[in-house]
Amino acid sequence: MRIATWNINSAKARQARLIEWLDRAEPDVVCLQETKLSDEAFLELFDEDLFRRGYRAAHHGDGRWNGVAILSRGTLDDVVRGLPGGPGFPDPEPRAIAATCDGVRVWSLYIPNGRAVDDPHYAYKLSWLGVLRDVVAAEAAHGPLLALGDFNIAPTDVDVWDLAQFEGSTHVTPAERAALAEILGVPLVDVLRARWPEDIVYTYWDYRQLAFPKNNGIRIDLTLATPDVAERVRAVWVDRAARKGTGTSDHAPVVVDLDHAPDGDVGPMVPPPSARTSSGRASSRASSASATGTPHHL
Repeated sequence: MRIATWNINSAKARQARLIEWLDRAEPDVVCLQETKLSDEAFLELFDEDLFRRGYRAAHHGDGRWNGVAILSRGTLDDVVRGLPGGPGFPDPEPRAIAATCDGVRVWSLYIPNGRAVDDPHYAYKLSWLGVLRDVVAAEAAHGPLLALGDFNIAPTDVDVWDLAQFEGSTHVTPAERAALAEILGVPLVDVLRARWPEDIVYTYWDYRQLAFPKNNGIRIDLTLATPDVAERVRAVWVDRAARKGTGTSDHAPVVVDLDHAPDGDVGPMVPPPSARTSSGRASSRASSASATGTPHHL
């Protein structure tokens, strides 16, 4: 079973890119974030294309920011829209959806950005993560589970192209990383980092300052699995090709193959980034003119 997560950064704007990618990658289950559509608009836009390709769809959105979805070519059962008991800002937002897909409980998650450390949105983010930990722990106790999506947290310093550019910013603070560590303590396995423990792997590149061709990115799109699912992983990688060209999302899909890897164990990023040193860092330290800074999405 091939499972993928992708912050699509507006499903309407990326409609053609998404359909092309589905045909190329042929995932069995897809978790989408930041669709920015209502449930009705998502189904109207994608229903025929998904039906032709054998996908069922569950979506949770209000037509503004946020919005999450799960697509499945297998079962799509026991759908839950929203994070049960989760906080709002001030009202609950469409940032989580869950379904059981061929025996695995799958969560598509779009964790709040946090904006700035002194912003109320940061406290909201930490609270949201605390509730997510409890919800995931309760469900993981009953069977296999995957928590996939845009976590808006770089788990470690190696997941950031230049930590100095994020000094004092969200996504790398000790409190955020501690909250993520508690979720991992459920226990869940960060399957990409488990497979590629020392490689430079990013999933997000700012649109500005040529961040993508320079590979000035961060890894914030995570694939977390209960140990029984992690044991089934045969390949996991970032589909960097989906970030290339025009009209793309600023994120790339992360793909996980369970039980069988039809493309083999292809590497941490496909295709690999260019113009890198042997250490994986850029050949020169970035100046302030080439900083990516905190991701500019909610």
